[in-house]
This record gives sequence, structure tokens and C-alpha cells, in this order.
Amino acid sequence: MKRKHRHIILLLFPVLFGFFNTYAQQLPEIVAAKAAIAHSNSIYFEAFAKGDSAIFINRYAKDCCIMAPDAPPLCGADAALQFFRIAYYQIGLRNGKFTTTNVYGNGDGYVTEEGLWESFDANNVRFDNGKFLVLWKKTADGWKMYRDSFSSNRGK
Repeated sequence: MKRKHRHIILLLFPVLFGFFNTYAQQLPEIVAAKAAIAHSNSIYFEAFAKGDSAIFINRYAKDCCIMAPDAPPLCGADAALQFFRIAYYQIGLRNGKFTTTNVYGNGDGYVTEEGLWESFDANNVRFDNGKFLVLWKKTADGWKMYRDSFSSNRGK
């Protein structure tokens, strides 16, 4: 009986070794993606605190789509600037916070970030919070938000 189990283990070893070897080779890419996402998220809301749309725009890929609740998607090269103007001038966003709860993928050009967000006004009062999914794309300029989808927890 023991001999039979040993044969099964010996047969499975190359498969398991190949899986872990592939995972280990991809690990640096996912680690790099997570670090880039954390850095981007750490400065994202500086754009609103400083009133500087360039900081905000630089977080997004040129072919991005921002899918905000109760609004049609904003897509393309001008999408980030359009959204910044709405959030800054119409909504009054001046600061916020992201909490990443997970990053999925293997770093082969796209990863998905899942998390929570909070938005604050000029008096640093939280006026909204919710959840998000962001599909990040590896570009020549580094990891950029490619698809940004979020919704509020407030309800109507």
C-alpha cells in the first residue's frame, strides 16, 4: 500500500514542481504590480488636495474607462480629466483614502485590484464611501488604471 502512494507522489511531483516553478517566476511581476498600485493609490488624492489634475490623469492609461455610479462610462484620453473636473468642481472632492483588500492576477500585463474607498470634502468630512474594482494595465509608462469601476455604500 505504501509503495502505491509513493508512485502517485512521484508521478505528481513534476506537475506540482512545474506549477510552483511557474508561480515563483511570476511572483516578481505581481509584487512589482502591487508596489506600483500602492504607490499610485498613495498619491491619487493629492490631485484633489492640491487641485492638480495632472497628478490624477497620470494614474490612468490613455485608453482608460472610468465607470462611476449613475453615469455613463467616460472612456479615452480625456476621460480622466473629465472625471477630475466633475469630482473636483461639482462634487467637491478634496481628499480620500483607498484600502486595497486584494490584488488578483499573475502580472502578465493586467491585474485586478479590489478594495474600499472613502471621499472627503474641503473640511475633511467624509461624505461618501464604497467599494471598487480596478483593472490595471502594464504600459510603457508603468502600471496604469485601465478600467476603474466603483460604487457607493450610501444607497439612495
